[in-house]
Amino acid sequence: MSLFGEDKTRDLAFDTLSQWQLVRLRFCKHKLAVTAFFVLGVLYTVALFAGFFAPQSPWTRNLDYSYCPPHRIAFSVRRGLYVKGIRQHTDPILMRKSYVDDPERNVPLSLFVKGAPYRLLGFIPCSRHFLGVDANELPVCFPARHRVFFLLGADKYGRDILSRVISGARISLSVGLIGIAITFVLGLLIGGISGYAGGRVDNVIQRTIEIINSFPRLPMWLALGAAVPGDWSPLKTYFAITIALSLLSWTRLARVVRGKILALREEDYAMAARLLGAGHGRIIFRHLLPGFTSHIIVALTLNIPGMILGETSLSFLGLGLRPPIVSWGVMLQDCMDIKAVSYYPWLMAPVVMIVATVLCFNFFGDGLRDAADPYASR
Repeated sequence: MSLFGEDKTRDLAFDTLSQWQLVRLRFCKHKLAVTAFFVLGVLYTVALFAGFFAPQSPWTRNLDYSYCPPHRIAFSVRRGLYVKGIRQHTDPILMRKSYVDDPERNVPLSLFVKGAPYRLLGFIPCSRHFLGVDANELPVCFPARHRVFFLLGADKYGRDILSRVISGARISLSVGLIGIAITFVLGLLIGGISGYAGGRVDNVIQRTIEIINSFPRLPMWLALGAAVPGDWSPLKTYFAITIALSLLSWTRLARVVRGKILALREEDYAMAARLLGAGHGRIIFRHLLPGFTSHIIVALTLNIPGMILGETSLSFLGLGLRPPIVSWGVMLQDCMDIKAVSYYPWLMAPVVMIVATVLCFNFFGDGLRDAADPYASR
């Protein structure tokens, strides 16, 4: 009896919870999705405060460290945290450049040190960095060009890859969010009209969606990217690419919204609202859409990785964002030469970030989908 009593008490407790509370409880049980959610939170926090977390300016060049390998971090009680110094060496026979250890160039590190100036959140002048060179521990005669460190190595111009990856996250991660905002508006509006109006309007909209979906996605992205004028400013190019990606991604959400509205428009509460004189817009957005808001959020979440991969593909092929903009796709243009990748594998660092971000969004979306399923077991 106690067992049945506990089950009945638990069922009553679940019945008193709202839909969002039930979704949250189910989501918290999905450990992989929760972990992905926190990883995404860290990534977006770092991207939002990129100037603070980036050790150097992403555009600073230092040809003395061209293709410099990642510095090794060391720690000692006497010296604290530091990176082991290296210097460039040229083979007299093969004329190939390499780097060897140089203890005289060890660089001390410290937290919250002053460095290259930047604007926090785009408008607050700052110069503090989370990790940087501790100039107070260096001798006065230490050359300024050697007061650098590269935790993920440097590219052919001696630019810090870690700083560029962090700065590029602002573009690559925000493209997905802005694109999803446009997709959200188009999908809800067009899908809602299609499902609620039905008849000829629904037929025209669905045939239009089928025509859009019939085009190969990558060639369409390439065509839209090539249509962007080369003399546009980086800001215009950024928004043009974002809108281009959104115009090809709203169809899936529109069909989800249409299918749900077709199932809900004949419900008693929808009919009652119609008989009471409620307008069509109020019935759609006030009574029908809230019934499957969780499903819309899941669909949007699973669309964000496609936006990120689309921007990366266009920028990698030179048809999207272009230098001096820093994004993960722009950084991967250095990887077109297979010899450079074989000799300098740290140039592939943006790939690791792209894969990690896409996987986290997929895990997060899967967890939300399972939590939002009304037929899921308690």
